[in-house]
Order: sequence, then structure tokens, then C-alpha cells
Amino acid sequence: MEKLDACIRNHDKEIEKMCNFHHQGFVDAITELLKVRTDAEKLKVQVTDTNRRFQDAGKEVIVQTEDIIRCRIQQRNITTVIEKLQLCLPVLEMYSKLKEQMSAKRYYSALKTMEQLENVYFPRVSQYRFCQLMIENLPKLREDIKEISMSDLKDFLESIRKHSDKIGETAMKQAQQQKLFSVILQKQNNVKFGKTIYINDRILEERNEIVLKPVFEEEDENEEEVLTVQDLVDFSPVYRCLHIYSVLGDEETFENYYRKQRKKQARLVLQPQSNMHETVDGYRRYFTQIVGFFVVEDHILHVTQGLVTRAYTDELWNMALSKIIAVLRAHSSYCTDPDLVLELKNLIVIFADTLQGYGFPVNRLFDLLFEIRDQYNETLLKKWAGVFRDIFEEDNYSPIPIVNEEEYKTVISKFPFQDPDIEKQSFPKKLPMSQSVPHIYIQVKEFIYASLKFSESLHRSSTEVDDMLRKSTNLLLTRTLSSCLLNLIKKPHIGLTELVQIIINTTHLEQGCKYLEDFITNITNISQETVHTTRLYGLSTFKDARHAAEGEIYTKLNQKIDEFVQLADYDWTMSEPDGRASGYLMDLINFLRSIFQVFTHLPTNSNDHAAMSGKVAQTACMSACQHLSTSLMQMLLDSELKQISMGAVQQFNLDVIQCELFASSEPVPGFQGDTLQLAFIDLRQLLDLFMVWDWSTYLADYGQPASKYLRVNPNTALTLLEKMKDTSKKNNIFAQFRKNDRDKQKLIETVVKQLRSLVNGMSQHT
Repeated sequence: MEKLDACIRNHDKEIEKMCNFHHQGFVDAITELLKVRTDAEKLKVQVTDTNRRFQDAGKEVIVQTEDIIRCRIQQRNITTVIEKLQLCLPVLEMYSKLKEQMSAKRYYSALKTMEQLENVYFPRVSQYRFCQLMIENLPKLREDIKEISMSDLKDFLESIRKHSDKIGETAMKQAQQQKLFSVILQKQNNVKFGKTIYINDRILEERNEIVLKPVFEEEDENEEEVLTVQDLVDFSPVYRCLHIYSVLGDEETFENYYRKQRKKQARLVLQPQSNMHETVDGYRRYFTQIVGFFVVEDHILHVTQGLVTRAYTDELWNMALSKIIAVLRAHSSYCTDPDLVLELKNLIVIFADTLQGYGFPVNRLFDLLFEIRDQYNETLLKKWAGVFRDIFEEDNYSPIPIVNEEEYKTVISKFPFQDPDIEKQSFPKKLPMSQSVPHIYIQVKEFIYASLKFSESLHRSSTEVDDMLRKSTNLLLTRTLSSCLLNLIKKPHIGLTELVQIIINTTHLEQGCKYLEDFITNITNISQETVHTTRLYGLSTFKDARHAAEGEIYTKLNQKIDEFVQLADYDWTMSEPDGRASGYLMDLINFLRSIFQVFTHLPTNSNDHAAMSGKVAQTACMSACQHLSTSLMQMLLDSELKQISMGAVQQFNLDVIQCELFASSEPVPGFQGDTLQLAFIDLRQLLDLFMVWDWSTYLADYGQPASKYLRVNPNTALTLLEKMKDTSKKNNIFAQFRKNDRDKQKLIETVVKQLRSLVNGMSQHT
């Protein structure tokens, strides 16, 4: 505090010094100020007077200045309004343009205008209320555009659903025209280089007809060119909708909706009509709708980005292909008309070629065609079965009479008949086969033509086509023709002469098989020496038919023999024979003579056919004699026959003698020695044994190779002997030996016992 007080005192001293230093100046200033006060008062009076006069003078100026200020403010406001209006006018113009675009349904442009309004124009005038109203209205306009574009898309989808068949028809016509153009170009090249596809003119014509025959009706010459898919379909609704949803950032929703709807339409398109298989138009509508659907999808794939993808179309096609194959497999199975199946095949080929041109894999369709080919062959086989039956029904089963050279050439042109002996003969003459042979041969060739029609356009090699033709022809021969022949042979109205003619016919048809092989070779240009070439099975087919015909000849002969034998009316208790053979047997022998005479005198005009007819006649004659011998033996051994008199045995012996005379008369030439008589050897030895009553020799020599009665079975002899035993009370069997009845009866009983012992011994040994 002391220091502080000291400091204060120091400052006070300094202040005092300063005041003392400036005091004189202050006094001088006060003095001068007093002098100025007088002048200041004068100046104040002058200023007040001047201000009064100035105020009076500036009143008018002030009024004018206020007017000027007011005008300037108005001018500035006008300028501001103009500037603001110039800023708002583009917004209003764009919004007006937006309204016009909406009215004109230019929705994509309207969205672009909205985008410009939002990004460029609205930010400039966002403070104004009308701008806020516009901004609030834009989302509603966008939703309206989405709804309208979606409605247009739905209309588009409905339209292509209704017109997909027209689209598909157009696409298939274009594919067909391209194929025809390629075929014509190939033909021109073949002609140019001298390459002949087929040797046979008929086949060349058939192939041209197959390839060039349009599936759809030909257009008139004056008709306009076929329109493209783009000409037939307006895709703008799809483009607009895609662009609109892309602009709106909702492209995924649009893509999902489009794909979902198209999948639904695909299922509808793939659903066939119940009666589709009845006409080719049903298949055509089915195919054109499918083609139209996928042509549209292919176009959408290539002109849009992301709406559909290759993976999506492949998945859709695989689903559709499985359904198509299932539908065709099911409906084609109902087709019984080969022409309809062939038209279906042509439609499938055009269908596959069309979609293959658009990049869709169609190998499974061609695999399906091989299944349909088998069905086509089945329908052909059924059709040709009817053709063969008609030919057999119309045939007269007589050799073909030839009057002149022209008729001979006509027959030769139909069937490759070659026989030098017949060619040397003068007219008129006869060909050994009947009319059915050339007709059958022609129909087999027609079958090959028909089978070839299906093999065309399957994109297969000539080797495969050759194999198809040979296999189908083999089926025709081994199954259809063979079955028709066997049924023909079994028919009751076919007699023995007709059966012999059928045997001759089958021989010629068998010889014609090698010409059919040459015919197929000319079609396919595949040599028969090729390792994998299928051979025709004509040999086995016609050989089986001949065996069946021969068997039927033997059966009919035996049946006729049975009919005659059933007429036999023996009196098994007669005491004396009639002295002549039975009437039924003589009628039977006369019948056999006439039949074998017909066989051996068939107008064959060929050594081969004569030998064949003779062989059949020999076998038939031997079979008839054996069957007659067996029937007579069964008649003697019939269990219902209880008693036989010696007179009946003698009468029966007379009938057997007539049979032996018939056999020795050589009813059919060619037998060696007594071959035919051996058919009755069992009967002869049995009857000789009973006629001469040589039981001691029989029993003594039984089992010896040189036995006189080697063919007599003890069981057979026992059966017949028992029928002759104990008959003296009921008949006169041993009337001529009445005095020795007891001895005779005792002898019979002794022989019976010995035979029974012999039979029992044989049974035990066995």
C-alpha cells in the first residue's frame, strides 16, 4: 500500500505538471472561442435564412422527385415480372407439350418430357404454387402411362394369340420356299454336272412330287409376296411398354409379367384339339400356332435387350417340344390312313425346318419321325393287306393266256418273267402263273414307292434310306403277303387245282424278289454288295406259303377221303362177301384218279413247273394212300365194333385189293417200284393172316426180320381176333365148320391166350 500510495503521488505530480504545461493553451483557446461565438451567431442567422429560401424553392422539385421514384419502382417491378415470366414460360410450354403427348399417346416421349421438367425446369420455379401442383400431378401421370401401356401390351398379347396361326403359316411358307429353292438349285447343279439321283424315271418323278408338293395351298400368280413377320405384327406396344417401364425403373416387373403371360399362352397353344388327328388341317393349325408363337419370341429376343433371353427361349422350347412330341405320339397313333400319316410327316418336316431356321434344336422331332415311320409302315401294311386280298379274290387261278406279242410285252413289263422255252413257243400260249402274280409284283413296287415317300426329307443318308426300304419291304413280304397267302390257302372255296396254282405263283414271286432288290438298288444307288445291306426274305416267305399250300392239299384230300369213308356201310355179321368191292370205295378211287390226273396234266409249259406239279402230286398221292390205309385200319379196330364175321373180313379184303390195284396202276407217274403199294402193307399182312388163318407161322416167326407177317402188331391182331370170338350163338361165322365148332373155338381161345401173353411180354419189356 505504501508503494501504491507513492505511485499515486507520482502520477498526480505528473498530471499536475501536464495541466500546468497546457493551461496556457487552454486559456488561449477559450479566448478564441469567445471571439468566434459572435461570428457563429451571424452564420446561424444566414444559414437559417438560406434554408428557408431553399426549402421554399425545393417544394416543387420534391413533388417531381417522388413521381420519378414511383415510376422507377414500377419499372423495376415490370422488369422483375418479365424476368419471372420468361423463367416460367418454358415450364408451361413443356407441361403443355406433355399434355399434348399424353393426348397423342406418345407415352415414351411424355416420360422424357416429365424427366426434363423434373430435372431442368421445375427447379427454376419450384417456389411457385402452380409448379407444386404440376410436381404433385406427375406421379399420377406416370401411373396412367403404366396402366395405358400395360393395357396396350395386353391387347398386343391377345392379338398375337389370335393371329399366331397366320404368323406361323407365313413363316412355314417362307421356310418351304427356301427349301424348294435349294432343291431346284441342287437339281440344276446335278443336271449341270451330269449327276443322276435315280435311275428309274418313275422314281425321279415320284421324288420331285414328294419334295415339290407344297404342304399349304399354292398362292395365285397375281398374289402379293408373302409378308414378313414384322409386316404382320406391330411390335410397337412391346417396345413402348418396355421403354416406359425402363424409364420408370420397373423393367423387371414388366419382364416378369411378359414372360408369365407368354408361358400361359404357350400352354394354350400346345393344347391340341380332341379331333386333331382326323384331318391334316387339324395338324396344320396346331403347327402354325406353335410356329407363330416361337417366331414372335425369336423376334422379341433379337430386337429387345433383356425382355427375353436365349436361356428363357430354350427352356420354353424344351417344354414345348416335350409336349409336342407327346401330343403327336398320342394323336398319330389314331391315324389309320397312310396318306394322312404322310401328310403329317411332311408337316412335321416343314415345321422342324422352319423352327430350325430360327435357331431352335429339332433333332427330337426327327427322332419322332422314325417312330411315325414305323406307324406309317404299319398303316401301309394294313392297306396293302386289303389290296392283296382283293387281288387274290379277283384271280381266276389259271395260267395267263397270251394271244399275241403285244399282250406278252404287256405282261413282261409288269412282271420280269423269263423262260426261254416259253419264249420260243408260238402264239397263242400260256404263262404258268396266274394274273395275281404281276398284280402282286406291281403292288409291291407301289409299296416301295409309298415307303420311299416317307423316307424323303428326313436328312438321312442313302444307306439308311436303302435299309429302311428293304426292312419295310421285308415286313410286307414276310408278314402281310405271307399272312394273306396263308389265309387264302385256308379258305374253303380254294380247291386242289387252285392250291397247285398258288404253289406255282409263289415260285415266280420268289424269283421276282431279286428284281425287287435291283429295283431298290436303282432307287438308292446302294450296291447290294454293301456289307450292311439288308436282303429280302422272299425265299422263306414263299417257301412257307408253298409248304402251307401243299399241306392244305394233303389236308383237303384227306378230308375228302374221310367223307367217302364215312359213307361206308359194312354188314359186319355177313356170312358171305358180295363178290365185288364196296361202292363208296370205288367212288373214292375214281375221285382220286381224276384229281391226280388233273395234277399231272396242269398246263405248266415249263419243265420246272411240271416237276414241281409232279412232286406235289406224288406227295399228295402217297399221303392219300397212307391216310386211306389208316382210315380202313381204324375202321376194323373201332371200339364200337364188337363183332366181325369172316364174311365181313373177306368183303373188307376185296376193298383193300381195289386199293392195292389203284396203287399199282401208277395214278401219279414217278414212283419207283411198289413204293405206293407199301402204304397198304399193314392192312395186307393183317388180312392175309386172318384169311389163311396162319397163326402158327405168325407166332413162330414173330420178331424175326424175315417174318411173313412182320407188319402185323400183336395188339392189333388180338383186338381183331377177339371181335371174331364167341360169335357162334349170334351169327354163322363158322357155319361151314359147324362140326368142328368146338375145336375152332378152342383154337381161337388158344391163339388169344398166346397173343395176350405176347402183348403182356412186350408191355413188360417196354
